[in-house]
Amino acid sequence: MEIIKSVKKLREITAQARDKGLSIGLVPTMGALHDGHISLVDRARSENDIVVVSVFVNPTQFNNPDDLRTYPRTEEADCRRLADARVDYAFIPTVEEIYPEPDTRVFDLGPVAQVMEGAMRPGHFNGVAQIVSRLFDIVRPHRAYFGEKDFQQIAVIRRMVATEGFDIQIIDCPIKREPDGLALSSRNVRLTPAHRAEAPKIHAILAASVADRATKTVAQVTADVIAAIDASPLMETEYYQIVDPVTLQPVTSWADTPHPVGCVTVWCGDVRLIDNIKY
Repeated sequence: MEIIKSVKKLREITAQARDKGLSIGLVPTMGALHDGHISLVDRARSENDIVVVSVFVNPTQFNNPDDLRTYPRTEEADCRRLADARVDYAFIPTVEEIYPEPDTRVFDLGPVAQVMEGAMRPGHFNGVAQIVSRLFDIVRPHRAYFGEKDFQQIAVIRRMVATEGFDIQIIDCPIKREPDGLALSSRNVRLTPAHRAEAPKIHAILAASVADRATKTVAQVTADVIAAIDASPLMETEYYQIVDPVTLQPVTSWADTPHPVGCVTVWCGDVRLIDNIKY
């Protein structure tokens, strides 16, 4: 595996690969890699000739300076994991390399970016679009891989790809979980032992709610999930919404869409966790 810090060098490498007819898979990450990230790498490895993984904590998508400051950074361990996963190129640029000048672009992300995370974290998805579009422009991959834990983010990226005219296939990959059900996240390392023991209840509550679809309304299931999470003294629901999987708009009836998705954000102490469930 080769570690690349330079935009210019990576552009040259991927351009040469394309000229040779080789397929390129990109896995964008913010580092602090876990088995969920590696599952994306494995998928990319199985479907492409060359795999590029970016490791970059993107400042433009953080609307909370403390969250940016405390985001875990484990570059040395990340590189070991990527080498073990047979990644061809690890792209680990500085902020100045990615943004030699301030990125003032504002994207037309539509309604998918205005609800849930978009409402709670103003500017977050525009920052996501800035970095992902920048990576797409540098690497020019044939396919890019994202985990379904960030369900709304995938919809936003699909929208950005369509509006910006990128010829890239977006591959969404299943959520990877700990044996106790907690969705893998780089933020999990910040949980206290007590909060780590409590956090698996999030997925357990979501999973149990699926059976309630047969006997309860969307509003009742939503209220029940929030009440069950908030019954824990260590957790507080920021939002729980059952939405259309394409438009991300809330549904009011199970008949509104054949495959609704429940999306939740929970404060577990000082750590903000997200998860989702398919109904």
